Amino acid sequence: MPEPYDVITMGRIGVDLYPLRTGVPLAQVDTFGKFLGGSATNVAVAAARLGRRTAVITRTGRDPFGDYLHQALREFEVDDRWVTAVDEYPTPVTFCEVFPPDDFPLYFYRLPKAPDLEIRPDELDLDAIRSARIFWMTGTGLCAEPSRTATLAALEARGKSGITVFDLDWRPMFWPDGAQPGGAEPDGAEPRAVYARALRHATVAVGNLDECEVAVGEREPHAAARALLAAGVELAVVKQGPKGVLAVHRDGTRAEVPPVPVDVVNGLGAGDAFGGALCHGLLAGWDLERVMRYANAAGAIVAGRLACSSAMPYDDEVARTLADGRVPAEDPPPEPATAPSTTPSTGRSSARSPEALS
Repeated sequence: MPEPYDVITMGRIGVDLYPLRTGVPLAQVDTFGKFLGGSATNVAVAAARLGRRTAVITRTGRDPFGDYLHQALREFEVDDRWVTAVDEYPTPVTFCEVFPPDDFPLYFYRLPKAPDLEIRPDELDLDAIRSARIFWMTGTGLCAEPSRTATLAALEARGKSGITVFDLDWRPMFWPDGAQPGGAEPDGAEPRAVYARALRHATVAVGNLDECEVAVGEREPHAAARALLAAGVELAVVKQGPKGVLAVHRDGTRAEVPPVPVDVVNGLGAGDAFGGALCHGLLAGWDLERVMRYANAAGAIVAGRLACSSAMPYDDEVARTLADGRVPAEDPPPEPATAPSTTPSTGRSSARSPEALS
């Protein structure tokens, strides 16, 4: 039997088109960087950057952007064997505006439907999912069929073996029109009820205060953590924004750590960096406070950079940030390139620099 993966993620993928000029609306931007994107995919990249063997389960369109995503995954050393094409729908693209330090509007182009919501139960490699040391799934994967059924089937196949992380990942624009936690949806897709089904199979839940409120009806951090534990998980990780992160384990262990100071450039990928680093620390068997401090530092590093996937840090960068107590300022964004850059001799992925688009 092949060696189990350290981390398998399941969920969203797409192309991020980020402006190489910040502080202005999209209408005034004429040059963009093209990056691999999607939260579950970014988590796989983040864990791979930290030396973990990772793979992602998702789907793209059968188009040049889909080809680009396969290429980028391989450059990041993320296994793409379970990334398949959908004929009917184009690969999604996402634009953002960058207004540091705390305003980053996102514009998702996922219509008429995103291919990553076409993951089907009969396509899943359940043996690989069962044997992975960590399986990571997201709330977005629960928003539509057949992805919802496939995600729940993967969770049931796990049977709480190893570590199963539920990234609460609440994106209301992806759910049916008018879907609200606690509401009555005609297709049975009431968000809180679906989240409750997933929480019964997860061992770790990760979310910010808004996402915790969607999942369990609580947004006070300690109450949210208690509610997540009551819903079935063993570890609740509650992100509190500028107040840092709270983690509470069923055995009574808890950690509450402050954020790492950073001059924010783009906050969009910080949560995914946190997720990949969380996986790394849990696999390493570190104590809870060390895991949280490490994950906080990884998230802060990405918040200080323009990109998401290509900004994910290496272990030595996280260690240096922890030692220094803050994130060093990022170099200015690169000028638009006219030819692909040369692969560096360090062995680290050349996908770190954005591909400029005019």
